[in-house]
Amino acid sequence: MMKQKITYVSLESDESMHQFYDAALAEVERTLGHRHPLYIGGKEFAPVDEFVVRSPIDRDIVIGHFQKAGKNEAEAAIRVAKGAFPAWSRTDPEERVETIGRVADILEGEIFALAALITLESGKTRTEALAEVGEAIDMIRYHCLVYDRANSFVFRMTPEVRGGMNYSVMRPHGVWAVISPFNFPLDLATGMASAALLTGNTIVMKPSSAAPLSCIRLYEAFEAAGVPPGAVNLVTGPGATFGEVVTTHPDVDGIAFTGSHEAGMWLQRAFAVKQHYPKPVITEMGGKNPCIVTDKADLEKAAGGVVRAAFGYGGQKCSSTSRLYIQESVVEEFGRALIRRTADLVVGDPRRRDTFFGPLISAHALQTYEDAVALCRQDGGHILTGGEVLRDGDLARGYYVRPTIAAGLPQDHPLMKKELFVPFLCARTFTTLEEALVLANDTEYGLTAGIFSEDEDEVRYFFDTIRAGVCYANREGGATTGAWPGYQSFGGWMASGSTGKGVGGPYYLLSFLREQARTSL
Repeated sequence: MMKQKITYVSLESDESMHQFYDAALAEVERTLGHRHPLYIGGKEFAPVDEFVVRSPIDRDIVIGHFQKAGKNEAEAAIRVAKGAFPAWSRTDPEERVETIGRVADILEGEIFALAALITLESGKTRTEALAEVGEAIDMIRYHCLVYDRANSFVFRMTPEVRGGMNYSVMRPHGVWAVISPFNFPLDLATGMASAALLTGNTIVMKPSSAAPLSCIRLYEAFEAAGVPPGAVNLVTGPGATFGEVVTTHPDVDGIAFTGSHEAGMWLQRAFAVKQHYPKPVITEMGGKNPCIVTDKADLEKAAGGVVRAAFGYGGQKCSSTSRLYIQESVVEEFGRALIRRTADLVVGDPRRRDTFFGPLISAHALQTYEDAVALCRQDGGHILTGGEVLRDGDLARGYYVRPTIAAGLPQDHPLMKKELFVPFLCARTFTTLEEALVLANDTEYGLTAGIFSEDEDEVRYFFDTIRAGVCYANREGGATTGAWPGYQSFGGWMASGSTGKGVGGPYYLLSFLREQARTSL
């Protein structure tokens, strides 16, 4: 079921991929600007109010017009999902596997068009966008593989009497709200939605208002694959309105959310207080991800890995490296390599083949970047490279900035503590590896972490000591980024996540299920 994924290497070595992408990009650009409805019970709905989504590449590009779902529409979607649950949950698990598996095939057939849409909607380069679609495809196939091999999580237990039959059966909860972010608008929605549906739940999807069209394409793939009307529904619009409805509605049985810590914690607390009994909340809430470079590292490999992880997609990944700890004895040599590689990065229109990263997602993100640069300078920090907003020529119509490395800030400074979601890397030095691990663990987050050292004992100490859900050693492709379904599960500890079971790993589906013991005498 698993197929070859698209990587930086495969994209660079296959010229036809670029040709297919460029053709798809031209076609998608011609089809933008339409009005898009809500989808409830297989039917289209268009409330009175709507909002316009523009491309962060160029604010003159209109992605489309989308509906502002209110309380009535959200409640209608929940009601329909509840009505569809009995039939879908009783569908033979093998049939569900086949149905959800067809979604992967549909996405694969549209991989270049979907990647082009992600570029236009979220500002990703072709490499990042193609990789996202490939990851979404493999996410579905991996989850189907796990569910099938686990016999849908039905296990025979020890009988209490001769001739008796005892089973542990994992059963779906019911209706799930699936709330996805802008930075992986297809992949993260796919991971949550496919897991919920595969295990027999029904869903109401609510994508980010910054990037809703990719999720609509996912909804269409579910529908085309044969997921029954009502089992999957989609509403767009304000997150606050949707959040208030799903946390208070008695027929919502679970919430799956990927986004900011503030929003995730609000959902978790509100759902706990406003429901009549405990219900599951699956949250992935970002990170302040550290990377450690010791004097036993391959420094060129380390510089490449840090640059890719810190500045890929403009630092707008929850796994982006945002804190860097460098051993004092190699700080000058490593610093030169890191600054050189960072300064050489091409920032600009992500539709261009040679661009490394494109725009930030919004004016708010641009302001966050400017505020971080100003605060660093105000508080005595040093901008080693970057620190500029790019406003020349066509870039003035988007949100473009230079990748930035800062130094000289104390460990307790807000820029060392707060997730910024912009290309702003804070660097500090350390003397011993023990000190570095204390500094790396000095955060409320625990999503990803990395180390560069060719010493096996140092690597082992790092893995045993770091408090994070996704850990890498000597990964030139991305010091703290780049998890792939079936290769690395992706989920955080502490303020980075609520379940301790990572998407794309062997245990993730269990978060959407509850155990039932069955005894027959």
